[in-house]
Amino acid sequence: MLALDQILDHIKLFSIEMLIVLIKVLVIFVVGLVGTMLMVWFERKVVAFMQNRIGPDKAGPKGLMQTLADGIKLFFKEDLIPDRSDRFVFKLAPYLAFVPAFLVWSVIPMGGDFSNGKDGSVHILGRITKLQLADPPIGVLLLLALSGIAIYGIMLAGWSSGSKYPLLGSVRASAQMVSYEAALGLSLATVILVAGTLSTSGIVASQTSFTHWHVVATGVVPFIIFLIAATAEHNRPPFDLVEAEQELVGGFNTEYSSIRFALFFLAEFMNTITMSGVIVTLFFGGPQPLVIGGAHNLLSFLGPFSGSVWFLLKVLVFLYSYVWFRATLPRLRYDQLMNLGWKLLIPLALGWFMLLAAFRVGQDNHWNRAVVGLVSIAVIAVCWLLLSHAVRVSQRNREREGATF
Repeated sequence: MLALDQILDHIKLFSIEMLIVLIKVLVIFVVGLVGTMLMVWFERKVVAFMQNRIGPDKAGPKGLMQTLADGIKLFFKEDLIPDRSDRFVFKLAPYLAFVPAFLVWSVIPMGGDFSNGKDGSVHILGRITKLQLADPPIGVLLLLALSGIAIYGIMLAGWSSGSKYPLLGSVRASAQMVSYEAALGLSLATVILVAGTLSTSGIVASQTSFTHWHVVATGVVPFIIFLIAATAEHNRPPFDLVEAEQELVGGFNTEYSSIRFALFFLAEFMNTITMSGVIVTLFFGGPQPLVIGGAHNLLSFLGPFSGSVWFLLKVLVFLYSYVWFRATLPRLRYDQLMNLGWKLLIPLALGWFMLLAAFRVGQDNHWNRAVVGLVSIAVIAVCWLLLSHAVRVSQRNREREGATF
């Protein structure tokens, strides 16, 4: 009987743990879908306001149900597949673009108590757990891997369509990804250097106050580089050359229709929400409250939900920023896109990482900070001069050969 009781206790414990995991998965899925629908409505409304228009206002109050109406309409449209396409890859590509955006949320802490050195754990159904689906020790690497997989959906969609314009869009996507993935990774390396961990919950726990937020601790520059690189990698304006309507008809998704087109449409907005959550987690303390000096948490009356509300408010700020970019910034030319990535962002991210690494080594070995700073700046300045000279020589050679840019 004792053995049977132990087996029943283990089954009960396993059932509760599985129930908690299922609840987390359901919350991520439902919140992700609803959030994406609201993001589409939010972007259309804000852009309409900036352009002195009304925007969607027919389906539901203030047009809130317009995205749902569009989705239902697309669902009943005919699913067309080009004769010259690779049918299997053509059908697979939308899911490769859509699913990774959801999977990224599995390692993002969306709440919890990180005050006074706590790890964000909360009590759910009598069990101690974290408000994230998983907390692997290499969570940041998982973020990079999943964001890279999403690009394959766009590349394969253009390649498998059997059409010239989608193919051009997919070629642009691959070049754009390679150009900005390096800058994204180098700016992320500065966060890892300061936090000392690859765990997303550990990164949030290290940002105990406003002055310890990584946007401040790393010197703002890595955040700006990360924001620009993330915008370019997910083809948001002004870096949306992958689907430039004036040049490529519709870009990589020209041949798509019905629900497959809707998946690409939703993936773009889901990636916007996901990247906003990643930026908040890495640079702005995640669920940590905004506390300056000796002030108190303004949302402490919400109890265990205050962290989730802070996280939502921070994400909304970046969602508005992405909409603002779309409404105000003109699309870059393709050569400007490449020059920005290779000639500015990558050297700047690498130089800033070297500078922070030099200060960290100097601090560990008790070297003079002024001497370390001067030597590091001198080395970076020499490297920058050499790079600028190489760029000028290359530009003169291209002009001599009659290149257009």
